[in-house]
Amino acid sequence: MIMRRTGLLLATMMLMLNACAFSRGTLGDEIKTDTINAIKKGVTTRTEILAQLGAPDRLLQLNGRDLFQYYRYDAKVGSLLLIVANFSRVSVKSDDLFVIINRDGIVEEVIASKRTDNLEFRFWPFGD
Repeated sequence: MIMRRTGLLLATMMLMLNACAFSRGTLGDEIKTDTINAIKKGVTTRTEILAQLGAPDRLLQLNGRDLFQYYRYDAKVGSLLLIVANFSRVSVKSDDLFVIINRDGIVEEVIASKRTDNLEFRFWPFGD
């Protein structure tokens, strides 16, 4: 009888101590589509880029040209917390903007990707 009560109490405690957790985080500023569309190859200057977007997150030198990189990362985590095992699923996507500026300070190339719009919480830790 005592073993049965102990087992029932243990099973009840295990069910009550399970939990789910969700969290979300971002890194970097939002890169707006209007801002990207306003950058014109051969026309927009380095000064205008810095005025619109601020200092780049990363600056690289490429054969006398400057490469400005701006990014924004979005992460979502869903977790299943059990007594014996814990499972988490992390989803991370990024928006990136690369602006290549020639030696004269004029935009030569603009490369952009926007992938954070459809980032969803994925709770189940296995498979898609």
